[in-house]
Amino acid sequence: MNSAFEWNDLRLILAVGDAGSLSGAGRKLQVSHATVFRRLGAIERRIGVALFERTRGGYVATTAGEEAVSVARRLESEIHALEQAVIGRDLRPSGTVSVTTTDTLHYFLLGPILAGFCARYPEIDLDVIVSNHLFDLSQREADVALRPAMAPAAHLVGRKLGIIRQSVYGRRGLARTGGPAWREKSLPWVGPDHHMAYTDLEQWMARHGADQRCRLRVNSVLGMHAAVKAGIGVAVLPDYLARGDAELTRLDGVGELDVDLWLLTHPTLRRAARISAFADFVSVAVRHALSAADAPD
Repeated sequence: MNSAFEWNDLRLILAVGDAGSLSGAGRKLQVSHATVFRRLGAIERRIGVALFERTRGGYVATTAGEEAVSVARRLESEIHALEQAVIGRDLRPSGTVSVTTTDTLHYFLLGPILAGFCARYPEIDLDVIVSNHLFDLSQREADVALRPAMAPAAHLVGRKLGIIRQSVYGRRGLARTGGPAWREKSLPWVGPDHHMAYTDLEQWMARHGADQRCRLRVNSVLGMHAAVKAGIGVAVLPDYLARGDAELTRLDGVGELDVDLWLLTHPTLRRAARISAFADFVSVAVRHALSAADAPD
């Protein structure tokens, strides 16, 4: 018996239902707006039922569409659970590990470590997703996450790799070193903008009056680092990023902004050989690198 729906049909229906638009569904499925329009039309013609109403505000599911979206969501969850259960039974370190981490961690800490891992485990390929967006490990958006956080989500398991120390840095010659130096009212600052959602730093700068002297705001730590190197002002930066930079001077530590670094994965994957190999190798290397960044000047 032929089924009226295939899994790819239900994936598309779910994407349109979640996004409420063809363009949003296309971004999720990584296909064009026109492809979503064509495939949705073909599905509706095949089953003889309209699944979505086209309104000025977007695509709204009909009663039939709501039922299809509900079934698709349930199947997606069950497929992810099956994948995690099967993948978690690997017996040897081979295959692909997808890793998500921030741009700053990747460029200034993990690059050499991942190169060393690839040399040690030639049968494991890495798919690295560099993004400041928090990917959902339970939905298989990635196998492993390396994230700064005070505590991991309850549904994840992981290892605390160390503490990311934070300090005030400036271009050499811009300010004197020492605790009180960065408090000078004439000293310009570089800070995060609202797109970065770095609330802890924004609040810290406000408490110390640095927000009133902020000459440049940017939406990434990499951008803040570049602005400090250019001499625009001083900023709070991670020690692993800035402490070894010969163009910068560490003015003072900011312990209240220190944050833990975690390696996280889904419970069903932690016993997979390739995941265990990655976690073991990276944990040792990152702890060593963070300890070196904490060493006295």
